[in-house]
Amino acid sequence: MTSPAPTPDRPALRRRLLAAHQAWCATPAGEAAQAQLEQGLLDVLAQLEPDVLGVYWPMKGEFNPRTLALRAQAQWDCRLALPFAQREPVAMHFRPWDGGELSSVDECGLPSPTGKAVVPDVVLVPCVGFTPEGYRLGYGGGYFDRYLAAHPGVTVIGVAWEQARLSREELAPQAHDLPLMAVVTEARVWTPD
Repeated sequence: MTSPAPTPDRPALRRRLLAAHQAWCATPAGEAAQAQLEQGLLDVLAQLEPDVLGVYWPMKGEFNPRTLALRAQAQWDCRLALPFAQREPVAMHFRPWDGGELSSVDECGLPSPTGKAVVPDVVLVPCVGFTPEGYRLGYGGGYFDRYLAAHPGVTVIGVAWEQARLSREELAPQAHDLPLMAVVTEARVWTPD
């Protein structure tokens, strides 16, 4: 009788990947990858032409989508939105954003605009890690997972560094994991088969 495969230690995997991202982003290769990833995302967005583009406020080691968002706003006349996360109960919604500086934060301390909730038709989701099949390792709070489960009609594009690519053995999907439509890295666009 064979024993089941061990469940990957997601917190340890997350810590390892985040440390690697932060160190790599400070290198010349990491800085060049920012421009490459932005171009890849623009190519994908050109096919989608969003009406409302949901982006995220970057944390250390993440792709910074601000310039991309402003280019999309100018190119397709789309509106922009940023998430607002609340802690109790754990939930997230998007609020309109004009692309400017923000003076308020959400309940997790991330910059967030004020205003009424909007539902983007395209959402860019940061990935700490991902599989070529479109599964994502996030920060572990479940905010994006809950939002995406509640909004199945939204087109979801993962944003990741190529070095964050994982095998299915490293990141076995869990019951709450939903595959993304695509994951864009600085090297290519990964779409589930």
